[in-house]
Amino acid sequence: MKAWPPAYAAAHTPPGSRPNIIFILTDDMGFGDIGCFGGQFVPTPNIDRLAKNGRKFTQYYSAAPICSPSRAGLLTGMYPGRWNFSTYLDNKKHNRNAEQADFLDPSAPSIARFFKNAGYATGHFGKWHLGGGRDVKNAPGFEQYGYDEHISTYESPDPDPLITATNWIWSDKDSIKRWDRTKYFVDKTLDFLSRHKGQPCFVNLWPDDVHTPWVPRKDPEYTGKYPMNPEEEAAFKLVLKEYDVQIGRLMDGLKQLGIEKNTIIIFTSDNGPLPSFRGSRAAGLRGSKLSLYEGGTRMPFIVCWPGHVPAGTVDESSVINGVDMVPTLARFGGVSLPKDYPGDGIDRSGVLLGKPASRTRDMFWEYGRNNIAFRYPAGRDKSPNLAVRSGEWKLLMNSDGKDIQLFNIVKDKNETTNVADREPAIAAKLKDKLLQWWRALPKLKEAHSPQ
Repeated sequence: MKAWPPAYAAAHTPPGSRPNIIFILTDDMGFGDIGCFGGQFVPTPNIDRLAKNGRKFTQYYSAAPICSPSRAGLLTGMYPGRWNFSTYLDNKKHNRNAEQADFLDPSAPSIARFFKNAGYATGHFGKWHLGGGRDVKNAPGFEQYGYDEHISTYESPDPDPLITATNWIWSDKDSIKRWDRTKYFVDKTLDFLSRHKGQPCFVNLWPDDVHTPWVPRKDPEYTGKYPMNPEEEAAFKLVLKEYDVQIGRLMDGLKQLGIEKNTIIIFTSDNGPLPSFRGSRAAGLRGSKLSLYEGGTRMPFIVCWPGHVPAGTVDESSVINGVDMVPTLARFGGVSLPKDYPGDGIDRSGVLLGKPASRTRDMFWEYGRNNIAFRYPAGRDKSPNLAVRSGEWKLLMNSDGKDIQLFNIVKDKNETTNVADREPAIAAKLKDKLLQWWRALPKLKEAHSPQ
């Protein structure tokens, strides 16, 4: 694919009146983790306050059920398979086995580059996982994707030494302890915004909470064994509690800077939860991280923009996808996309501003090209490796055309009843669409892969 030229038209609105945008991408947060989405684990008053001040959406989907491709979908506005992303990035051997690239091609479209070239200051604070780490030493730097500043974790081309004392995701030797990482990223976000007052800012705030390992600080209210198992529910609850505190600090910090009314906050997750605690973290939705059932891809989603987004409201009908964020946020920022930009998303700015609308474009997913480099959840949560949603219908199937499952996802969001035999015409139509889409994706052995 060709590189996209930097000649993007800036907004017609004065720079000072264009909104800041903060995209909060929580790591591995389930649909039912937080209070305002029915969560029962711990109170989340600050995230709930964000929903109270904004609008909540119950049919938002990530571009993939796992981190790296989901993030690629957000950054490019394109299905991650178009850039040879199919699972999480690891070492070169794993990536070859997964039939994927080692990093996101820097010639790919980038939301940060679009905003930077339209006059925004751009920052990335948190997890990256789009290249770098392990034995991948040639991943492009953040500046090649359009970021002015960055602070990131081990899984990036430029890990911050304060949170990577050892050559791994985390260590008890880190200067910034695991339980303070979200606080660190929030501090960096607020500092960036304070230094760019008068200039609109686009910021990725992508913490690695609430991903395992859960390593909470010692809580005086907790009386059990400490340190605790980093995948046990008690540890998760303490990490989620602290995460909520930090979202509150972000909101309070924006108010102190006097920019809360001109700042759009998007809050969501990259993919479903794991472990899911018997499905409770997905609020009863079938599946988890690593699955194309709803629990792996349907995420909590909140947008807050005082005076623009109707406060305290819920949209239960509009369907949104992560690949929609490029055209949607570009509209909010007055950023003109290139005429030949080949995005897979659609502009849902009207929906986010409070006007529900049906989706005019089908959505597609893939996960699980083989049994070598892909992990799968156990039992009924393991899904076929392809999926499409078209209106009220969702079809899953394997790429060899087998194991066809059809659900009316509006009437059966928990995917309990396969109606493929009852609706053969719909199943056949969606099967053809899905196979046509999948066969059109570049396969790494056929595509150019940067060395």
